[in-house]
Amino acid sequence: MVVKKKTAKIEAVILDSAKLESVRTSLTADGDAEVQQLAQTVLESLSLSDPVQQIQLVKKAGGMLEKLPEEYSPPEPLLLACLDTLSMIYTSLQAKNALKRAIGSALGSVPTWLQEQTSVCLSSCLSDCLGSSSSECYAHITDTITSCLDVLPVGERCIQCLFIEVLQFFQKVLCEYLQLNRGLSGQHVAQAQLMHECLAAVKASMLVMQRSQKHIYDSLQSNLQQTLSGLLDCYTCILTNEEFVQAVQSTAGMAVVLLIRSVLANEEAAAVQVSRLLRCSVEEDDCAPLWLSHSCAVLLQTGRLPTSALYLCHGALAMLSWRGRTVGHDCEELLLLIPEVLLSLDTSVKESSTAMVVARVFMLWSGASLDCLQGENCPPLLRGAVRGGATLPRRLLEHVYAHWDHPLDGVRHQTRSLFRNLLLLHQASMDPPADSSTDPYITSLACSLLELEWHMRGKYGSLACLVEQLGAQYLLALDAGLPSRLLGLMGDQTLAPYAGELLEKLFVSHKTQLSAGEGTEERWMETWHQTWVRPLMEVLCQAKLEQTTYIMDYFLPRLLRCNPASLGHMVRALQEKASCAEGAQGSRGTVGALMTCMRAARAQGVLQPMEESLWALVPLPLLRHALVHKHDQVRMDTLGLVCESHRSTETVSWQEMDLTRHFLPRNLNSQSPGVRQQTVGLLKKLLCRLKDSAQLLQKRVGQERDLGQRDRDQQTLHMYKEFLWWFSETLFQALVPGSAFSTCLLALQLLVLVSDLFTFSTAPDLFVLGEHVSEDHAEAVLHCLTSNFLEVKQLASTLLRRLPTPVVHLRDSDRLQSLLKVALDLSTSTRPFDSVTAAHILNLLLHQPHFQKALLHCIPFQLLPTRDPQASDEPSALEMNTLALVQVLMKCLRDEVIKAELSLLQAAAACPLYGRLHCITVALQQLDTQSLVLTSQWQGVVSELIPVCYRMSDVVAPVVQSSSPEGLIPMDADSDMSAALQHILHEIQPRHTNDFFTSAWRLDTNTVKVDQQSGPTHTGERRGGERYRVTAQMVLVCCWRSMKEVCMLLGEVCQSFPLHSPTKNGLITEEQVEGVGQYFREQLLQSRHRGAFELAYVGFVGLTDMLCRSGSQKLQQLPSHWLREVLGEVRSSDRSSKLCATRRSAGIPFYIQALVSSEPKSSSRSLLKMTMKELTALAMQTDNMDGDGGAVPQVHALNILRALYRDTRLGENIIPFVAEGLQAAVLGFTSPIWAVRNSSTLLFSTLITRIFGVKKGRDEHSKKNRMTGREFFTRFPALYPFLLTQLEEAVGSVNSDSGEVKLHPSLFLLLLVLGRLYPSPMDGSASPLCLAAFVPFIIRCGRSAVYRTREMAARALVPFVQVPLVPATIQTLLEGLPLHPGPGAQQNHIHGTLLQVLFLLRSYQPDALKPQLQSKIISSLLQRLWLASRQNPCLVTRAVFLDLLVCVCGPSTFSGEDSALDELRQKTLALLMDTELVAASPPPDPGSVQYLRSLARVGVRVGMAGPQAAFLACLLRCPVYEVRELALDEALRRLQRAEQEGHGRGGAASSFELDLRAVIGLTMRDTHPQCLAKALQILSIVPLRSLLPWSDGEVTLSDLDALQHNLKLAQIHTHSVELFCASLRLCSRLVVHLAENQQDLSPAAVAHLGLWAALVKQSCGEEQPTEVKLMAAEVLVRVTKSLLTSTGLPLGLPHTLELWQSLFTLLQDEEQDVRARASDYVCSVPADLLNHLHKDVAPGAVCPPVALQLGVALLCHLLQVWDRVGDGVTALIEWLLGDSQMGAHTKETELYEDFLFEKGDLNLWVEPFQWARLLHMHISALVQPMVTDGFRRSELLRLSSLAREQARACKRSLGALPPLPQFSNTVEHSRLTVQAERAKLGLDVLSHLRNSSFLRSINEHHDLF
Repeated sequence: MVVKKKTAKIEAVILDSAKLESVRTSLTADGDAEVQQLAQTVLESLSLSDPVQQIQLVKKAGGMLEKLPEEYSPPEPLLLACLDTLSMIYTSLQAKNALKRAIGSALGSVPTWLQEQTSVCLSSCLSDCLGSSSSECYAHITDTITSCLDVLPVGERCIQCLFIEVLQFFQKVLCEYLQLNRGLSGQHVAQAQLMHECLAAVKASMLVMQRSQKHIYDSLQSNLQQTLSGLLDCYTCILTNEEFVQAVQSTAGMAVVLLIRSVLANEEAAAVQVSRLLRCSVEEDDCAPLWLSHSCAVLLQTGRLPTSALYLCHGALAMLSWRGRTVGHDCEELLLLIPEVLLSLDTSVKESSTAMVVARVFMLWSGASLDCLQGENCPPLLRGAVRGGATLPRRLLEHVYAHWDHPLDGVRHQTRSLFRNLLLLHQASMDPPADSSTDPYITSLACSLLELEWHMRGKYGSLACLVEQLGAQYLLALDAGLPSRLLGLMGDQTLAPYAGELLEKLFVSHKTQLSAGEGTEERWMETWHQTWVRPLMEVLCQAKLEQTTYIMDYFLPRLLRCNPASLGHMVRALQEKASCAEGAQGSRGTVGALMTCMRAARAQGVLQPMEESLWALVPLPLLRHALVHKHDQVRMDTLGLVCESHRSTETVSWQEMDLTRHFLPRNLNSQSPGVRQQTVGLLKKLLCRLKDSAQLLQKRVGQERDLGQRDRDQQTLHMYKEFLWWFSETLFQALVPGSAFSTCLLALQLLVLVSDLFTFSTAPDLFVLGEHVSEDHAEAVLHCLTSNFLEVKQLASTLLRRLPTPVVHLRDSDRLQSLLKVALDLSTSTRPFDSVTAAHILNLLLHQPHFQKALLHCIPFQLLPTRDPQASDEPSALEMNTLALVQVLMKCLRDEVIKAELSLLQAAAACPLYGRLHCITVALQQLDTQSLVLTSQWQGVVSELIPVCYRMSDVVAPVVQSSSPEGLIPMDADSDMSAALQHILHEIQPRHTNDFFTSAWRLDTNTVKVDQQSGPTHTGERRGGERYRVTAQMVLVCCWRSMKEVCMLLGEVCQSFPLHSPTKNGLITEEQVEGVGQYFREQLLQSRHRGAFELAYVGFVGLTDMLCRSGSQKLQQLPSHWLREVLGEVRSSDRSSKLCATRRSAGIPFYIQALVSSEPKSSSRSLLKMTMKELTALAMQTDNMDGDGGAVPQVHALNILRALYRDTRLGENIIPFVAEGLQAAVLGFTSPIWAVRNSSTLLFSTLITRIFGVKKGRDEHSKKNRMTGREFFTRFPALYPFLLTQLEEAVGSVNSDSGEVKLHPSLFLLLLVLGRLYPSPMDGSASPLCLAAFVPFIIRCGRSAVYRTREMAARALVPFVQVPLVPATIQTLLEGLPLHPGPGAQQNHIHGTLLQVLFLLRSYQPDALKPQLQSKIISSLLQRLWLASRQNPCLVTRAVFLDLLVCVCGPSTFSGEDSALDELRQKTLALLMDTELVAASPPPDPGSVQYLRSLARVGVRVGMAGPQAAFLACLLRCPVYEVRELALDEALRRLQRAEQEGHGRGGAASSFELDLRAVIGLTMRDTHPQCLAKALQILSIVPLRSLLPWSDGEVTLSDLDALQHNLKLAQIHTHSVELFCASLRLCSRLVVHLAENQQDLSPAAVAHLGLWAALVKQSCGEEQPTEVKLMAAEVLVRVTKSLLTSTGLPLGLPHTLELWQSLFTLLQDEEQDVRARASDYVCSVPADLLNHLHKDVAPGAVCPPVALQLGVALLCHLLQVWDRVGDGVTALIEWLLGDSQMGAHTKETELYEDFLFEKGDLNLWVEPFQWARLLHMHISALVQPMVTDGFRRSELLRLSSLAREQARACKRSLGALPPLPQFSNTVEHSRLTVQAERAKLGLDVLSHLRNSSFLRSINEHHDLF
């Protein structure tokens, strides 16, 4: 999108009469002719009022000045008057005025001889400004001084003449700014303006000092010293004041250093003084004047802000010279001091913005150091300090590792640049220079980076820096698998951009290196392709789609840009594969990979489609197949290939239009929002290209002289026109009743897109789309307004306003009145979405000119709005109509509020209040409230509307503010219960106290008598005599939605309506705004219903934003006032407080959250800091032991803190307070009060998410949600001493030796936090945050008597042990275990120690620890094997030791021969054979299950090298089901792995020994569902020839008996999804076996097959779990070839049709995965059948809609092949007619009406209309040419009668519906319309049958139709 530049602001110069007369007098004096002409020009410019003309005359005057000869020297008075006038005007204009720039250009163009005098004139004018300035002119004068120095050449001379006066002015200005800032608390707009002006003043003063260096030094002895001292005081005050924003403080830091340098006039002396400030050294400095030292004394205080040193460092680096000069010793010391100061800030910086400044200063320092090292004289100290391996680079690298994953992008970017500069510093420090590729430091660094976890984002940038410095071949030599590893990471959205950038650096560098080396281009290109292109092809073809999503965005386009010739290599490599190869399950396959590459190539301009090369390179049948491919992304890539082009005016070819015709109808019903979004975007590109190319062709047709070319262009335009007609017609046809939400949404989006690009107007243009829009089309769009989906309503409403007016028929008064009446009725509906429909209909009608007349007809006796006689403009029809509608709705609303005040129940059932208010809100939203004409009438509306909202809120407040708003009204219709309703409403008032801390609220049910006549009842008469029924749901919905609409309307009014002020006639007053704020306060602080206060929060946020932006000082201070007020209430709250302390403090956190978040982002966030300081103090209070009531403020504080930490609007501003919040949460756990502990739990959970991020996977301890200990304590340094102290205190209570269980309350939280950290090889030890201090305490936690504590301590220990110390730590832990059993052995201690060893071993790379393990650790394990034997009485510790043996001895742990390891394995096996598991006598002691599972794990991991089958049989015979399940799991895992590795079904079972008889025995005897399911899954994988005959060694079953047994299992265990799916899958294999191997099936076999078919059909039901339907789809896919499409019809026609119907049901299922799985049946259909159906589409997997179409066509073809057309057509007609039970549907509709949110079994994807049309099309095609044999007369008579009765019933029911039933009775109308269409299509098919010769004879006797 092209954004126009903003037009420069131009204002004319207008002088007052006295001033103008004085100037005229001075400019009309006598003088030379040229000067008089100049004076006349200047005077003429002043007499004009047009600024453009003034600029032209000023430019003319500038030209005349430039041409003045030197003979006029010295200048005459008239010339001086001209210069004075121009200077006066220049100093009076604003900085951004173009006229000021023109005058500056004129003054700057004066000849050299006149420059001195010009400077004098300008100095005089500027001096006048400085002398007579008021505070309002400070900003203007500052801008003038800046422009004199930056823009005007003579300005610098002027400033130098006045520099003392100017500096005095800045001192005065800054002093006043500092004083003014103290009184602006809470006034965000004024404070932001002050910060801006202060920043400009500091910058301007610096500019003056920079340009006046010599004059300053020479004038120090005069009165300048006092001015500079005052300026320095101002700068230091800004530096030490937290209220100033960082930009001002940072500039002040530079100003301090600049002033010091200017005063001392020596870089070295200035460096000494700055070093003194950074060190806070109080020693006297002989070089600096005494006044300078006194002014800097504030910066020498030890309690100064840490950021002061930061900004001084920034100033030193920016203001001192480091390049191009010899750096002295003092400057060198300063340069080495700065990083020390910055590194010390790592432990004190809290704000992310400050971390950004630190990162930027580090970058400045590294750049300055590089400049010094690259100079002629390299500083020796600096060279040694920055060389790799020295202390400073090591600490800086630790800083890099701690910040390279910082949440702020800027910090990460600067950290990466620092890493690059550190490499350059190391290289520059080498003497003599060395080859970096052989540098051991660089090699060690690269290896360390490669060893790090790949989820660290900073790692990629650092590796990219190494590539830049050393080249790609260096890293590829260290890790040859780097390309494949990086490609595997492209599926992660968070890592893909970083991996893509590193890949680009690598392959670009690699190509450069290869091309520069020896060898031919073909040879090195093949190497490059082998390295980068081949891995890409493998990933695209084999990996799952979600893993390759971002390759298209971040890798493939870059690769093609780097080497366009790679496209040919890609295409050849993919075409070498099998054309129908689909790749792995869930992958793109070859076709998808090809489309992805082609799309990227065309989008990058590598592939030019204008030539026929595109269609020759990829055949059209293959493209057609790809457009309907099973996988969404393959379809999108193919559509992108068709639609995207490098040139916007490229002609759309007929192939592209044909492919779009093939794509669109089959992809409208897409359930994926991402796919719909991509479809709209890609088709928009095609339509834009079509429009642009059409304009070009149309222009060319008018200019082309070649008749042949003109004809071709006209033919192309005609083709465009036909395509657009088809495109629009297809989309309109999709909007039929019963269409899926996704179809309607996508069709409407595309139609709106067409209306945007081409319009549907009937005016003559190129395409004339409006003529092809019919009334039916408009009616279909209008029907979309009834959709339950808001987006569909909005699109339909937008489209209706763009359709031709005649087809919409809104000019017809009757139709307009009927629609208006329906909308007004819907606005009082009890269904919430009806009010949204009403609002959209009203918005549509508001644009009609006769709206007010129709409104009077519907609701008479209304006064229409009249034009304001005082208004100068004519009001628009929209404004008049909206005003009339709002007035009408407001009158209706007032009446309904009165009724509701009498009976809320009747209002809830008959006329809920929220609908009217929603319509008012939506009507106001489409108005331009800033340009309303009927101001006085709108003011009256606002003044009436706000009180009505208040009254409405008062009516519903008792419900939403009650202590338990849900389910207030009993749902029983019992008269006794009805009599108590009024009493309930009376008693259940808002609870304004927190009595729940001491007593419960009880309802008095015995003493109250209710007058049944006065109170409402559950059932009564609605308007018109209709009965209504009240449910609790209705009452609650009415109340909270009414509250919602009130809040939304009030927020909208305050936000959008202009504010009334003395200078502006607005619509809403300050008093009304303040009243709305008080209303929101009451609702948020008193509402108990979450829906109510959450939506009140939305409106209140809009109000607070408006308050902060308003120009009223009173309104600006309201948020600050309200915040202090509510914090005071929280602080003083107790049991009697009105603030709700239950429901997580209800709306109080939302209220404070809105107030705090309203602060502008550019402010100092004073409200947030004040709030967090007070809340953390309340949350951490410990003096509330006077009872539960004293804890109420603490509970509130904890709940509010939780909301603030969750608020995304606060962003990184909340991070500085995370440490305090975590401390409050941990300390809250020590409270004896449950409410405090509960709130602390919620706060702690929120903080864990805030610190470590949202959970990104199933693994709770995934490293994606963790951080290194170094990074954690660097970002939150305050937590280091706190956690250490708390852990030490908690560990003091851990003493399991005494046998007493003591659990410290916060120990669990401490270990949970510490367990979220993980070690990094880059963690150093030289840091004040040394992690080793935690290790003894965590190890001590392993002695706890609480199992969970020991486990968490083991996990928490891992990050605190450095990698080199892991073997020694493990050895120390093992040595603490007893060598022999004895009475002194403490099992808790043993268990905790073993767990710690186990977690340490699992968390580190085994290769690095292999030598240490083999030397010491294995020997320690051998000495303590008794812990795993029967000598150890504790089964729990036995189990952990066995897990430890699995970790050490497992086959995947270590490879190679080692005697100690072999000895350990042998002893482990011996130990295993002497256990209870082999003896089949499990001990009954506690922990036995865990012990036996560990034994089994040892067996399957370590013992499988021995007699596998025998040992596995032992496990399967174990009476403990957990052991059997583990063994079956391992066997199943190995079988699946063998199957995936391509061993095939025949080799899967032979990959390891498996006793199938034992498994079969389990299926016949085991009763545990999980074990039974695993056994059946195993049997479903192994070959059938290994299973049959079915035998467990004792009993042998025949094939049919085996099927019967498994069918019985499936029938019995339908409640167990896993077991049912496994048995169904195995039964299907047996069914296929029986059908293929037996020619004639016995009746028993047929019965069993029918039972199996019924089970499959049952599994396809809508109510079934997704897993069951997926298994049914898999079964149907497997039997497609053998049962569904077999020419032998083995199951018979009824069962086969039943299976086909099941398949069609799954293809229309709501679950996308189920449909996708079912569509795989196409790949199992024989090729000859598929070729018969569609010859122009390549074979392969297709999307579900196409699979459904192919399935119906295939079934019709098979009926002919089976010669069963008659029976088949009969069944298909029954499918076509569908369900005809009208009564059941009516009852269901009534139930739907009663329960507002009860949707039942609703399938949002199925489209019955399209399904009926599909069946009709294929049945008609089947009936036309068929022979007449095979039809039974009775069946035809029955179907004919059924169809006619169904048609009549639908017609009767539709006629009984009210007018416009699509709005008033949407569900029933849609159902009847679809049913009527089914009957119509059925009768049409039967009419075809009537025309056959066979049926004519029947019709002679019986009129069937």
